[in-house]
Amino acid sequence: MGVSTAQSLDERVAAAQQRLDAHVRDIVQWHFDPATGCPFWLEYAEKLNWDPRREVQTYADLDKFDPFEDEWLRGGPVRRWVPRAYAKDPIYVFETGGSTGVPKSRININDFRIDYEIFSETLSDTAFPRGKDWLMLGPSGPRRLRLAVEHLAQHRGGIAFCVDLDPRWVVKLTRSGRLREMHEYKEHVIQQALTLLRSHKDIECIFTTPKLLEAICERISLVDVGIKGVFCGGTQLTAQFHRFAREELLEGQIEFVPTYGNTLMGLACHKPFDPADNYSVIYYPPVPRARIEVVQPDNPTELVGYGEVGRVRLTTLTKEFFMPRFMERDEAVRHRPCDPYPWDGAGDVRPFSGFATPIVEGVY
Repeated sequence: MGVSTAQSLDERVAAAQQRLDAHVRDIVQWHFDPATGCPFWLEYAEKLNWDPRREVQTYADLDKFDPFEDEWLRGGPVRRWVPRAYAKDPIYVFETGGSTGVPKSRININDFRIDYEIFSETLSDTAFPRGKDWLMLGPSGPRRLRLAVEHLAQHRGGIAFCVDLDPRWVVKLTRSGRLREMHEYKEHVIQQALTLLRSHKDIECIFTTPKLLEAICERISLVDVGIKGVFCGGTQLTAQFHRFAREELLEGQIEFVPTYGNTLMGLACHKPFDPADNYSVIYYPPVPRARIEVVQPDNPTELVGYGEVGRVRLTTLTKEFFMPRFMERDEAVRHRPCDPYPWDGAGDVRPFSGFATPIVEGVY
């Protein structure tokens, strides 16, 4: 039985790689075609001595590109990223956190909806009942998260009640040592969430961050107010918090779904809970729309071994946004493919330790 299962997974890994290679060819053709591509990549191609549409035939061929530089996404004009095929469509612009200087910007048309519709397919209808409402407690503002979670709720037949949080203000308060003001602001946010939970009995699903989840559970039993499932995101989601959330905060009765995502990637799903993983939080990206690899920090084209720590390298592959070989500010442990996700995963994600200056993370 074990051998046949392993062979079956190997076959699925090979098939997923073939689908990824075909997807790469389609995306590269799209972004480097003068009729459909965006000004940035069309201008980029003019400076090359090779033709991406001819020479990029597989995912591995993306190493022909120089690593994607985050400075390219800082500042404007942001329309240089809009594919000509979408020039007449309504355009959204979403920003990254902004804790490392000028925020990076990414244009969106429908990617945020597509990403969360795909994610919706992984959710249990028991833990996240269709037709029931959601509490979205987390950063909104220039980020895509509020609209994405709101769409997720609507896609599943519910309504999202949103409580805003400005993490940039929290970062400023933290860095300047104004911890009293930071806690007052946090209390302001939590009180709004508690009011909604007590007033709207149809709210049975929650999106929030680890620290806000803990703060809510200090005040109220989510079991008692009828919550069935919690979808939680944040790089500070450790194995210790994972266990604490499942066993203590959610009283062993509420489904807990950790995720790892950002404006540039979309949303990576957590491996289905298995006690054998010792509560390690293991994420799998939405292949073929995005792929994350765990690589040697000093040699980004070389993967680390399974079970080893390396820096996260991200490639995003949608018709709206092409971003090859971007070195994320995170590090992680490389994990093997698993049954639901026949490609590499990344576990125990945390800020990259190789930075000279620590990044302010996990403040909310």
